[in-house]
Amino acid sequence: MSESHPAGDADLGTVFRALADEHRRTVIAELAADEGDSERTCNSFDLPVSKQTQTHHFRVLREAGLIHEINYGNRKGIRLRRAEIDRRLPGLLALLTAERRAAKLT
Repeated sequence: MSESHPAGDADLGTVFRALADEHRRTVIAELAADEGDSERTCNSFDLPVSKQTQTHHFRVLREAGLIHEINYGNRKGIRLRRAEIDRRLPGLLALLTAERRAAKLT
């Protein structure tokens, strides 16, 4: 069962507000680094926050149109909406992955 997702393009301000948080940027950068666009579970991300806060972060990303979230009942799958992001904001995913690589070097 899929969660509700934005029908059209998400508002640009909503996307940027979603990405203003470093944990949400990390999630998107990790998903973007996987060019195979594999589905991941919510708990596969090493976020140093509570489960409730993780749920909030994934909801914000979903509502911004950045991820597709699939509810399997006892777990959720997350997949990047790469085509939509690349169409709407070309180069954004490359910037986020470059930021992530640079942060790992410091």
